Amino acid sequence: MRTDVHAHLWSERYLRLLESYGRPDAAAHRGLGAGDSPRELDARFTMNDAAGIDHQILSVSPQGPYFADADRAVTAARHANDHYAGLVRDRPTRFSAFAALPLPHLDQSLTELARALDELGMVGVGVTTDVLGRSLADPAFTALFEELDRRGGVLSLHPSGHDAGSPLIAAHRMRWMVGAPTEDTICAMHLILEGIPRRFPRLRIIHAHLGGALPMLLPRADDHLPWEAPDVVEKPTEAARRMWYDTVAHGHVPAVRAAADSYGADRLMLADFPYQSGQRLRRAVSFIEEALPPERADAVLTAGSRLIRRVAA
Repeated sequence: MRTDVHAHLWSERYLRLLESYGRPDAAAHRGLGAGDSPRELDARFTMNDAAGIDHQILSVSPQGPYFADADRAVTAARHANDHYAGLVRDRPTRFSAFAALPLPHLDQSLTELARALDELGMVGVGVTTDVLGRSLADPAFTALFEELDRRGGVLSLHPSGHDAGSPLIAAHRMRWMVGAPTEDTICAMHLILEGIPRRFPRLRIIHAHLGGALPMLLPRADDHLPWEAPDVVEKPTEAARRMWYDTVAHGHVPAVRAAADSYGADRLMLADFPYQSGQRLRRAVSFIEEALPPERADAVLTAGSRLIRRVAA
């Protein structure tokens, strides 16, 4: 079964709820074909069938339920998770889901994590590469990593769309074309330099977009450790191979080959919808088959389904 591990879906009710709480960018996710109306779902399934994609794991990122007010964050997270649970229940062959958490509120997030995984049947957790500007490697989030590691859980990461905190990105129309993979790269390096993959070996972390620029930077990072981060005990080239990466590269064959060579093809997973749709969605599958030998390509395309089976077991 070919499974897309990076598939978005936002209900109109959820987007309106975020807007009522002051989220300024929710409207940008309307009109993309990623809603829950019967028309949009039928179109989604038709495109998936044409591309040879059997199943999708849904997440609300980058519209995560992150608010300084804990009550608002909890309300939004529960709304998102209940909605996804209904979609999965109605279409179990088509959908699984990553849970949304009311971050940065750790106690409430751990409570919602247990509800989402134990009661709603979510297959993991989806978060953005930062939470209200705070790095995921911040010690404040250690309890989340500890619990997911205890469970052998999955943490799917997606850019927040906040320009990596750089006005040089924000002011120059590069939020998603450059800002998003930059956020992927920064997040991955934050986790590596804080030893997260090594400290939590049962936690399965999935980065978006091949990890951004990470495949090109790993040997450089290794060489810079002695004078820039001498306390780090595991080389980035080694730590990177403890994590997983989705294949969103917009059909760029050299990029997926570089990622396979850097991490190993067994660390790659098929993605994404709706930002690649129609012919681009078909290309999201075919370029993997073009880039890699048949056995390795098939393993990448079906990696998400093995992830789901492992979680269910």
